[in-house]
Amino acid sequence: MKTIRLLIVEDNPNLRPALVSGLEDTGRIEVLAAFPSGEEALDYCLQTVAPDAILMDVQLAGEQNGIQTAVEIRREFPRMPVVFYSIQDDDRYYRDFRRSGILSHYAYVRKSNYLLPRMILPLIEDAVSGRSMIDPEIEARVQEVRAKDEQSPMSMLEPNEQAVARMLAQGMTNEQIARVLGFKDKRTISRTNGQIYAAWGLNATATDEKVARTRAAIIAQIGRLLQWDEEGNPYALDERGEWQPWEGE
Repeated sequence: MKTIRLLIVEDNPNLRPALVSGLEDTGRIEVLAAFPSGEEALDYCLQTVAPDAILMDVQLAGEQNGIQTAVEIRREFPRMPVVFYSIQDDDRYYRDFRRSGILSHYAYVRKSNYLLPRMILPLIEDAVSGRSMIDPEIEARVQEVRAKDEQSPMSMLEPNEQAVARMLAQGMTNEQIARVLGFKDKRTISRTNGQIYAAWGLNATATDEKVARTRAAIIAQIGRLLQWDEEGNPYALDERGEWQPWEGE
């Protein structure tokens, strides 16, 4: 069988050489290079020789995480096989993975479950063959983040409305928002505010614009959709989609 030329991207200075020697000892892997950051990995691929596959930690040194790095590399080298692994359990990484659009030639597993070279090797071979695999624990978390994002109040707004809502949350006036966004007519912001109130159901429960504005700012700040009863008591959706009293976060 052909030896797989591998690039390793791992920011742990102790684990990185251990992975290099362990994978090369399998007799199936030739490690071309190993770097702590995604930026170095991308430069290597562009300036030297593209590997057959990449083994990539999700949390890296540098500005880009492993998923962002893979997106950049696959822009230049379509469907480059990548095996992601991580001990991190952070919504940001699952969100980046979901938005990356990576469909094939990959594996994404927990480092703690697949740390040994003999366990990583089949994942690399499958990725090179075009097969994909995602750890069930990670798949569950990706779907959890997807559901959370779909329930996000911002997902109910258009991009310009999202920008205005964020500025409402910062306590900015209509004049200030119009100036920052480059609108000549501050009434544009009032009209946009109306769309935000309607999308979040605030126009039905708050007849006073100042109250609706305050409530919109709260929703934008906490990132959760709330509703208020006639006495002004707030309620939030729980995991079952039922409205429960909200006491702040």
